[in-house]
Amino acid sequence: MKIDVVLRVTPTIGESPTWLAAEKAIFWIDVRKPALYRLALETGDQEAWEMPSDIGAFALTEGATGAVVALRQGIFNLDFSSRKLTQIAPPPFDPQRFRFNEGACDSQGRFWVGVMFDPLDKSDSDKEAKASLHSFTLSGGVKKEPDAAELHNGMAWSPDEQWLYLSHTQGGKIFRYAYDVQSGRISDRQIFATIPETQGVPDGAAVDVDGGYWCALHGASRLRRYHPDGTIDQEVVLPVSQPTMCAFAGDHLEHLYITSATDQLSPEQREREPLAGAMLRITPERRGIIRHCMVR
Repeated sequence: MKIDVVLRVTPTIGESPTWLAAEKAIFWIDVRKPALYRLALETGDQEAWEMPSDIGAFALTEGATGAVVALRQGIFNLDFSSRKLTQIAPPPFDPQRFRFNEGACDSQGRFWVGVMFDPLDKSDSDKEAKASLHSFTLSGGVKKEPDAAELHNGMAWSPDEQWLYLSHTQGGKIFRYAYDVQSGRISDRQIFATIPETQGVPDGAAVDVDGGYWCALHGASRLRRYHPDGTIDQEVVLPVSQPTMCAFAGDHLEHLYITSATDQLSPEQREREPLAGAMLRITPERRGIIRHCMVR
């Protein structure tokens, strides 16, 4: 499969590519050099909004005039024009030990946000420390959800929204929950797939029109598609060892854009991997489904 280089950048952790059809633009973040970016695909122009602390996820607000950003210090509203940040919810965890990681909206505008154990004090080596998954709405604020992990990732919904996919990256497992889109309740957790340590760890994901689950395998230079029953369909070998997430984009959602990271690569690895951090693009046989990106 042909792999195009869309953007030659070297973010520490490029993440969360999000397609906004109305603007023919992709929004994405750099977690560690914290910023939210907007890339206009037709012109290549890029705009950046720098953040004061690690950014784990974001969702756009109505009309795409701003965004809700999940920072280490809480959830904030960002106004694109004024660049003003206003806190709308404190962090539901100890920000010295945890931060938000990964987020996605359902069709009703609920913003689901995961958490990662990522202590500022690197001597804190409690790898078993877990924090809860959360959902957020502008009217209801932050709500604790019945799932806890050291590192949440891979959020995506099946085409009919009957299933919510969610990875526990550190455990190498992808789960799926029965999802009630009207109430936003999750239930009946099942193991969808297990990734052996030798095959990297499950990171961000996207779903296509046939219900295929495309998962970035961080540390393994792979993008893997799973059938809806959890069996492996195909793999795409990438020129980056740390792909982080993928998202469908384009007029017909025909392209799959992939972000990547340079985090923890040695100088020797960086030399061997000149595209580390780049945004890549492939064109699979199947189109994607809409990834909702507006919080309500």
